[in-house]
Amino acid sequence: MIIEGAEPFFLRGGENGVLLVHGFTGSPAELLPLGEFLNRAGYTVLCVRLAGHGTNEKDLSRTTCDDWFNSVLDGYAMLKNFCEKIFVVGHSMGSLLSLKLAAVKKIEKLITLSPPFSINDGFHIEKLPPRSQCENLFVVKPRRKLKNVPPAVNKTYRRIPLVCVHEFLALLDDVRKILSEIKVPLLILHAQDDHTANFESAEFLSKSVAVSQVEFFAMSVGGHLIPLTEGRDFVFEKILWFLKKN
Repeated sequence: MIIEGAEPFFLRGGENGVLLVHGFTGSPAELLPLGEFLNRAGYTVLCVRLAGHGTNEKDLSRTTCDDWFNSVLDGYAMLKNFCEKIFVVGHSMGSLLSLKLAAVKKIEKLITLSPPFSINDGFHIEKLPPRSQCENLFVVKPRRKLKNVPPAVNKTYRRIPLVCVHEFLALLDDVRKILSEIKVPLLILHAQDDHTANFESAEFLSKSVAVSQVEFFAMSVGGHLIPLTEGRDFVFEKILWFLKKN
């Protein structure tokens, strides 16, 4: 059963569409404020719910990074029924999935928020057991207590399946290999105090893509969840500016 408020959402607007892709163990609720902002600006907005997300940890443990990407492909196909031009915004792991989408589908522009190419040492990824030993193993995820956000944002999974951490790392490896194929205009937004995806991730991405039009904005504060935290107005305005930019 889907957590109340964690459903995918579709906001009908104009001829230009924006596909939103949330992050690992998150849900569409994390991008609802951004989606509503873009819809008020005239865009048709669709936010996908990645397979295994927004329900329970057991559901997530049965999914793979291919399943997550298929969710994005489905969303792209659905939005194409309404809009000729598609823009894509991905947050965290959603950035990786969006980059992978840009390598295989026609999109106008790509926005990445807090891309996770370098994971903070505090997560001790180097201690992750081999995949064969990770079945039915979980790690505790801290409870969220964010204010002024949709209620479902704070109803995240309390545990993360370790097999899915392996899937995340497999996706990360895949995306690293195709960055030279990314040729669409790119906007990168990242906070310097991000304690999940190191700030160096954004710098790495900006130097690795083939496109010449890369805009990169560094925020001094905002943490990892920049579509939700105090500086989100700055994030929203920069995204809108980039979407309208010639």
